[in-house]
Amino acid sequence: MADWPGFARPTDSGLTLYLRVTPNAGRDAIDGAESRDDGSVVLRVRVTAVPDKGRANAAVIALLAKALGVSKSSISLVSGETSRFKTLAIDRTSPDLLARLTALAG
Repeated sequence: MADWPGFARPTDSGLTLYLRVTPNAGRDAIDGAESRDDGSVVLRVRVTAVPDKGRANAAVIALLAKALGVSKSSISLVSGETSRFKTLAIDRTSPDLLARLTALAG
């Protein structure tokens, strides 16, 4: 069984990612994994897009799709549309995806 980073959980249909997003940042970047006070782990993501009409959410999906080598259409927002804490679903997994996620964890 693969050893997924703490912010990623395999599901029957693919993968779930847990993020903490900073919109309206100075740059688009993936800052790595962060342990929260409650013991959970999230992936820190910054985007320059403003949190208005889904622009920041779209920017997060585009940034992750590029970093993970998957199509934008394979990533969907599960929860956290207006929150900094978001849950995303990726509808497929591969050994390459595991390697890329591990590299993003920092």
